Amino acid sequence: MTAEAGGRMPGTRVVAGSGELQDVRVARLRTLSRLLDSQFRIPGTNFRFGLDAIVGLVPGLGDVAGAVASSAIIFEAARLGAPKSVLARMMANVGIEMLVGAVPALGDLFDVVFKANNRNMRLIEGHVSTPDLAHRSSRRFLLWLGIGLAALVVVAGALAVVIGIAVYRAIASGRGPL
Repeated sequence: MTAEAGGRMPGTRVVAGSGELQDVRVARLRTLSRLLDSQFRIPGTNFRFGLDAIVGLVPGLGDVAGAVASSAIIFEAARLGAPKSVLARMMANVGIEMLVGAVPALGDLFDVVFKANNRNMRLIEGHVSTPDLAHRSSRRFLLWLGIGLAALVVVAGALAVVIGIAVYRAIASGRGPL
């Protein structure tokens, strides 16, 4: 990349109080995000995918390798001063992509559509341009994530109780569990 007039990298924003180093870091992260999630386009369509989707095709190791590459974006966001709520949201994006990506075939399709790195890049850009708004939005997300996880735990617990009761009744009646 060559510098624009004023010495900035193309596509970087000038943020009040930010230095050239911050602009360069954001530009570098944007490049990494694009490489991982949207570098390639299927000819004749607007459908894009990146190296993360390709590497994710390797069972087991592909999703872990993708998560490791994605973590570089999160570490750099921390160095840029992103609040913990934004970082947690970014980790949730990568975690969701890694967990669902582990499911054969369906997970690979999910990787191509979800694009955790592009989502995380939008969070970083939101933090850099309007830090207070990004922080509030991320806190709201964490609240809903916590509520969702609590609901998941309650449903899983209720399901375990129902299955346990059914197995107990089957054993007590002498029929056995099967």
